[in-house]
Amino acid sequence: MNNKVYYGEYSLKHWINLVLKKNIILPDYQRFFVWSENKVETLIETIKKKQFVPPVTIGAFKLDGSNKNLILDGQQRITSIVLAYLGLYPDEQTFKNAVEAFANDNDDIEEEPQFDNILEWNINELTKKGKDKQTILNSILEGNYKSINLNLDETFFETHFLGFSYLVPQNSDENEQQKYYSSVFRNINIQGEPLLPQESRASLYFLDQDLVQLFSPDFFKKIIIKLIKNKTKADFVRYLSMLSQYHHNSGDSSRVARGYKQKMEKFYEEYIYASINDIDSDVYGKFSSIFPNKEYSNELTNLEDTLEVLGLFKEYPSIIDVDIYLFGLIYIIIFKKNKIDITKKDLLINKLDSKIAEFKGDLSHQKSPNNLGHLRNRISQSIIIYEEFTNHES
Repeated sequence: MNNKVYYGEYSLKHWINLVLKKNIILPDYQRFFVWSENKVETLIETIKKKQFVPPVTIGAFKLDGSNKNLILDGQQRITSIVLAYLGLYPDEQTFKNAVEAFANDNDDIEEEPQFDNILEWNINELTKKGKDKQTILNSILEGNYKSINLNLDETFFETHFLGFSYLVPQNSDENEQQKYYSSVFRNINIQGEPLLPQESRASLYFLDQDLVQLFSPDFFKKIIIKLIKNKTKADFVRYLSMLSQYHHNSGDSSRVARGYKQKMEKFYEEYIYASINDIDSDVYGKFSSIFPNKEYSNELTNLEDTLEVLGLFKEYPSIIDVDIYLFGLIYIIIFKKNKIDITKKDLLINKLDSKIAEFKGDLSHQKSPNNLGHLRNRISQSIIIYEEFTNHES
C-alpha cells in the first residue's frame, strides 16, 4: 500500500473556516509568518484576477491518538487570506509603538497587557482567541495589530478558490509519519521564499518529540547575534554537535568538523540523526552516554540559570563573542555535568572579555571567524577559561 495524494480546491471561505476551527493546523516546526503587507495584497489581487496561485499542501497525521491535518506548505498563503478576511496585519512597527506607548503612559502599572508577540507570530495567535471573526476581533487589544482594508466582501471569499494537495501516508505509526513529513517539508520551497538552513533543519527535531527541547531550548532564543542589519538567534545544535565530537575525542579540538569545511549544515544534521537513533557514531559518540534515557532537563535548567546570572541573555556583535561565552559554559554544564562558581563571575567575565579582545585583535580571526582553525581555537580557549571556574562538587 503506497502513500496517497488527493487533489482538489476549496473556496477561500472554506479555507478560513478550516483554520479558525483548527481543522487544519501548523506543525510546530513551521516558520513564523514572514510575508510583508504588500505581499498579502499581491496575493489577494492575484486571486481576484483568477491567476495561478500554487496549491496548499496538507498532510493527514496521527497525533496523540487523534487525527490531525497539518499545513505542510502554504502557511503564508493561508494566513494571508485569513488576515485579509479579518482586516488585520501583524505589523512590527505598530506592535512596537503600542508597547512603547503603554510603557510611557503607564509607569505605575506593574502588569502589562497581554499583547500578541508580533515579532514571532503565526496564525495560532488568532485562532486561540476564537472560532469566528467577531470573537477574534473583540479579543484583540488596541494597537496590537495594524488594520487593513482590501475592500473585500463575503461574496469574494465564497466565490474564489484555492487548490490543495492532500497527503495520506500509508503508515499509521506517528514516528514513521513524522519522518515522511519531515522529508516532504524539507523538499518544499515556500512560494519563492526558500527556507533558511536552520528553518529547514528544525523539522528534523520533531523526529523524536522527546528531544525537541534539547535541540531547540526556548531560553536559548534570547541569545541574539546582530550583524549589521540582520539578527539571528544562537543555534544550540551547533554547540551540541561540535562539543559532542570534542568530548568523544577526549578534548581534541583539532578534529572538530574535520572534513566538513564547506558543509557544516550536513555536520549538524548528521548529529541530529545520530542522536535520535542513538548511533554509536565515530564522529559524535553515543548520545545516550551523555543523556542516558534522554534525560537532560536538569542540565538545561542549570545552563539557563547560569546564563541568567552571568548576564549572557543579550545581543552580541559577532560570533566570536558568542562562542567564547558559550562553548566552555555549555561543555562544563551539559557534558561534564558540573556547575560554574558564580561567586567569581566578575573575574570570569573579565577573562572571557580579554580573550574576545585578543581574538578580535587578530586580523585573520576577525575577518574569517568561520575558518575552522579559528573556530577550534575558540572552542579550546573558552573551555580552558571555564574550567578554571568549575565547581567539581556539584
